[in-house]
Amino acid sequence: MKDSLSLPAMVGTALVVTALWGFNFVVIAVGVREVPPLLLACLRFVLAALPAVFLVKRPQVGWKLLVGYGLFLGVGQFGLLFTAIRWGSPAGLSSVILQAQAFFTALLAVAFLGEKFRWYHGVGLVVAGLGLALMGWTKTAGGAFSVPWPALVLLMLAAFMWAAANITAKKMGKVDTLGLMVWSSLVPPIPLFLLSWFLEGGDAVSFALGHLSWLSLGSIAYLAFLSTLLGYGLWNWLIVKKGASGVAPFSMLVPVFGVSSAWLVLGEDLTPGHFAAAGLILAGLGIHVFGQYFRFPRGSL
Repeated sequence: MKDSLSLPAMVGTALVVTALWGFNFVVIAVGVREVPPLLLACLRFVLAALPAVFLVKRPQVGWKLLVGYGLFLGVGQFGLLFTAIRWGSPAGLSSVILQAQAFFTALLAVAFLGEKFRWYHGVGLVVAGLGLALMGWTKTAGGAFSVPWPALVLLMLAAFMWAAANITAKKMGKVDTLGLMVWSSLVPPIPLFLLSWFLEGGDAVSFALGHLSWLSLGSIAYLAFLSTLLGYGLWNWLIVKKGASGVAPFSMLVPVFGVSSAWLVLGEDLTPGHFAAAGLILAGLGIHVFGQYFRFPRGSL
């Protein structure tokens, strides 16, 4: 039986979490200006794991699933996301494009979990796919692609990795999400550091570590403590109180906060083409999430 929680308290908490996660993209964009993206992701997970790992109980899941989740989410999703933003993908648009994870999750669930692919999954996928295509072809006033194609490819790969992490989490069954985040955060730092050293350069890594500004330290702290620990802690608390089905739709607000905060803080401008593309992506996501509640009138088919 779920504990009672007033509607205003639930909505207010959900808004706080989605705002934290939406602003997260702005913080990433600021952080990668001074710190190589893979190194920034590495430092994020170091702080997310330590010292919290000594205070939070390990989730009751096998190490194989825990390590797999950490690799998919930490190295795959965030390593690619941070790099895509460093390569020129606007923070606000990145928050929208990354929502393609919902469709990859549905497809992977069919392939590996035997779940059914419903009609609304297909419709949502087509609508969102049109939005992603439009986003890829939309140009700025200067005639350049607003999301460079290499960065767009990385974002799609990041969304796929997020989906793989979701499937891994589903295989775990019911698990404390805060404990999962803390303990899985032990996995990414070493692979991310090695990738950063060999791909981004040992000199760049050494220089960044020796010249961390207060802005860089603030970015790392936000990513580790506010976005990861506080965000997932509150999200898990909401799920315990109200159930996953009642809380999950609020995640659609993340790109709304991502786009608006990028506009306010970073001055990212959106053209009508961007709004149309983002609208199609969010509409497809809405069909994907809420299509199960739609019923055709009897005799209409």
